[in-house]
Amino acid sequence: MASDAGAPKPSPTAPTPPAAAHAAPAAPQPVKRKSSLPSRNVMIVAAVGVVFALIVAFLLNRPVRPQPPAFQPSATPYAKAIFANGIIESDQSSGENVNVFPEVSGPVVATYVHEGEVVRAGQPLFAIDDSVQRGTTEQLRLQAQGARALWQELKAEPRRETLAIVVSQRDQAQASLKTLVDQRDKLQASATLDPRSISRESLDLAIDAASAGKTALAVAQRQLDLTRAGAWTYDIQNQAAQFAALSHGYDSAKALLAKYIVKASADGVVLALNAPKGGYVSPQGAYDSYTQSNLPAAVMGPGAGTLAVRAYVDEILLSRLAKTGPIQAQMSIRGSTITEPLEFVRIQPYVTPKVELSNERAEQVDLRVLPVIFRFRTDPKFKLYPGTEVDVYIRE
Repeated sequence: MASDAGAPKPSPTAPTPPAAAHAAPAAPQPVKRKSSLPSRNVMIVAAVGVVFALIVAFLLNRPVRPQPPAFQPSATPYAKAIFANGIIESDQSSGENVNVFPEVSGPVVATYVHEGEVVRAGQPLFAIDDSVQRGTTEQLRLQAQGARALWQELKAEPRRETLAIVVSQRDQAQASLKTLVDQRDKLQASATLDPRSISRESLDLAIDAASAGKTALAVAQRQLDLTRAGAWTYDIQNQAAQFAALSHGYDSAKALLAKYIVKASADGVVLALNAPKGGYVSPQGAYDSYTQSNLPAAVMGPGAGTLAVRAYVDEILLSRLAKTGPIQAQMSIRGSTITEPLEFVRIQPYVTPKVELSNERAEQVDLRVLPVIFRFRTDPKFKLYPGTEVDVYIRE
């Protein structure tokens, strides 16, 4: 019973046949080998990597041909030379362009020139709105005209019509006096013949009336003399001074009115016009929204066939400048192979902080330079413009 409890129970559905219990043991199953496909994939990937690395190494090790320069770099023509940055500018006696600033403020209503145009001295460049100043000038003109008319009136006195009236008043006073004197004489004669023929009061009234008539005649005569003498000298002088003052005020207003049309101060070329129609200008110039600073309303340069170059020499190189004789230099135009010999003009004997090429005085660097001015003749085949940066080589 105990041995039967631990034995496996036969399946009720698949009973084991009696013959199977005594059959021979089963043959062992053969062991399946793993596939070699992953190893082949690894070898293929490794081979591809090696080939790619060889290709990349070949491409990277190929000699690269250098690209030609965009332009030929400048080179010094001298054995020993000082290099300096230069700026082309107008050939002025002062070495600067003519910056035009209006003397009055207001919106620009008209422009008469364009940039690059050759103008003459006194030619209008642009006009500023002068409506207010024109009205003020006209008012002062009329006031001066009225003062002049009153001055001439005082000098022309006495007026004939006024003199005639005063003469008539004198004649009337004479006639009245004669009537009063005759009446007084009659009353006095009557009182002498018969004192009772007339009252004392009537005689006194006649005497007083004659005396008053005599006084009235004297007043009329003095008024006639005053009218014939004309205006008082001091009144004439005062009115003359009033006329002169108003005339000077009118001349000043007229001169200020003329400044609302800005004109060229000398012959030259308009290099820049920063006062477009509708813009606002002032004595500080025209506001530029790009640089956020005030620029000259117009910039002019001479129209001659020469230009100037302002070369900035570093202060540490000043000892290498030529001490005697004219300084020899050559200019190279950037972006081209053009070189131009320069004629020495002068040295501006004042070392200043270097100003950046934007010409903004607020943009300074920690470097002090000495400006050296040169001149060269322009070539019509190659147009150069003021403000261009060039390379300058100064011979030691």
